[in-house]
Amino acid sequence: MAVDLKALMARHARPGRIGWIGLRPARLQPVVQADSAEAREAGLVGDHYVSGGKRAVTLLQGEHLAVIAALAGLPGIDPAQLRRNVVVHGLNLAAVRHQPLRLGSALVRISGPCAPCSRMETILGPGGYNAMRGHGGYYAEVLEPGRFALGDAVLPEARETTERDT
Repeated sequence: MAVDLKALMARHARPGRIGWIGLRPARLQPVVQADSAEAREAGLVGDHYVSGGKRAVTLLQGEHLAVIAALAGLPGIDPAQLRRNVVVHGLNLAAVRHQPLRLGSALVRISGPCAPCSRMETILGPGGYNAMRGHGGYYAEVLEPGRFALGDAVLPEARETTERDT
């Protein structure tokens, strides 16, 4: 029996949900939790990192928060500590890399993984940098500007499979 890899890669158990939104108003300043955000091609309105391109928005897999906390030896982690913009629950972000992803009315495309910064060692304690490795989330470009809010669905949009996917 042949396996249809394209069909398997397009199937997800359920849509994801936006569980947390954070904006970084200035470099090295605390992240501000928000109920909604506006995505533009340059980045999120109110976020200091508005260079656009492939790093306009950062996303973190919500299920990884517990893993990071466990690896750092902490009872839990506030998403603001990790300095990402959007926490997504219920959808494997690695499985939707390089494809359009609908966040509210905005459309983004995950471009690559976010490496942890050395500040994680200070924020999470000794070993914090390594606790984040492989769990630091993803950066994405904005394909269509729009708004999204807490609880909004996160939905992959149909696309063609490329050789890179197989």
